[in-house]
Amino acid sequence: MSLFLQLTDEWQAELSHHRAVIDSIDERLHDEAINPDRAKIFRALEQPMSTCSVVIVGQDPYPNAEDACGLAFSLPAGHRGKVPPTLRNILQELEDDVGSASVKNGDLTPWTDQGVVLLNRILTTKSGESLAHKDWGWQNVTDAIVARLVRNNSIFILWGNFARDLSSVIPQSQRVESVHPSPLSAYRGFFGSRPFSTTNQRLRSVGRDPINW
Repeated sequence: MSLFLQLTDEWQAELSHHRAVIDSIDERLHDEAINPDRAKIFRALEQPMSTCSVVIVGQDPYPNAEDACGLAFSLPAGHRGKVPPTLRNILQELEDDVGSASVKNGDLTPWTDQGVVLLNRILTTKSGESLAHKDWGWQNVTDAIVARLVRNNSIFILWGNFARDLSSVIPQSQRVESVHPSPLSAYRGFFGSRPFSTTNQRLRSVGRDPINW
């Protein structure tokens, strides 16, 4: 099955103008080992658009095959290795912000079940190498995804410059922003930023259900 046809019907319709880009990427993917697995590339878009209330924007998949699962920042269920430092900082801020959490061992799928889209701006990379596919055209596709979810009145959590580049197309009322949670910047404004409780406040203000983080 072609990569484009792995999208749900509604996302195929929404991204039809970007099919040529997706098909071009699809051809290039056959030539190298990639993360995540091919079947998980569009995993972040599996839930119906109407349920997408929050979008957390990441950069690109984890370079280690055992970590990459198609969801930004998340680890696969049953992961037994070390939690990557950035995710460890996210989980620390989560605990400090809202206390008990619904996620365990870095598997963030309990969030996606509630309408949280964990979207990397670049959806694939070469195994063992970060940002290997940054010039393949993925941003054209994911920018279109973001534009559609802006119209859905989703709340966007933007961490770091790569995600905050999208600020110009997202109304301020729909943005929760800070520096990136990586060890290089987490102490410069990520810790203490309270993105999870702030997002829930935004959701309640527009009559949407808060997330059980």
